[in-house]
Amino acid sequence: MILVSVGTEQFPFNRLMHWLELLIQNQLIDEDIIVQYGTCTFLPSGTTVYRLVKEDSFRELIQEARIVIAHCGEGTVLLLDTLQKPFILVPRSVRFQEHVDDHQVELALALSEMGVPIAWSPGDLLRFLQAPFQTSISDVTDSSAQSLCRSLQAHFPLQ
Repeated sequence: MILVSVGTEQFPFNRLMHWLELLIQNQLIDEDIIVQYGTCTFLPSGTTVYRLVKEDSFRELIQEARIVIAHCGEGTVLLLDTLQKPFILVPRSVRFQEHVDDHQVELALALSEMGVPIAWSPGDLLRFLQAPFQTSISDVTDSSAQSLCRSLQAHFPLQ
């Protein structure tokens, strides 16, 4: 089973829902999908959907899942990191009116420097679903931490 979570943000994350629909319609995903859709106004066909999931139930769903696909919210990232499950993050973007700013894109860029899988397209999702791997931000090496700091400095230069 694949678990998809978009959090509780007030803005719909329909782009991710359309990516899932594309993979389902092209028969590139052949397993059960549970979607926590928040405020999305488009839902992928053939999936089990929940607008919201209580934290205890959410943790149980994560444990049952083969893979988790989630938005790049800080709380979600930290939770997924503790639960020892392969996950891929999809950042919300202000460009697509999915958030008020691009902090999720900035976080995703920094996490990708640390080896955390990030999906920038449906193809990225498909590649990860076909060859998932588990990663942890708590296993950061010194070189990864330095790379992360350089990346953050490039995005947020000192004034």
